[in-house]
Amino acid sequence: MKKTLLATILSVCLSFAAGIALAEKVHDWADLESAHNHVLEAIKELDRARAANHYDMAGHGAKAEEHLRAAERELHESIEAAKMAR
Repeated sequence: MKKTLLATILSVCLSFAAGIALAEKVHDWADLESAHNHVLEAIKELDRARAANHYDMAGHGAKAEEHLRAAERELHESIEAAKMAR
């Protein structure tokens, strides 16, 4: 049992190390910008849906907007980081 656990842990560590060694830096942030634009569009659509439903969505609309805005911030920061790494 201990040998199986040790082998599994070693395998995971080696896989992680190999992933780091083989990973490439991001040279093109166009995909991130595309995802960022989709999130901005989703925020606009959510605003329209909330307005059409008089903002009464049992708090779910506000929570969804909060998550979308957090995703938008993270994507913006990742785009800036990718540009700096270039």
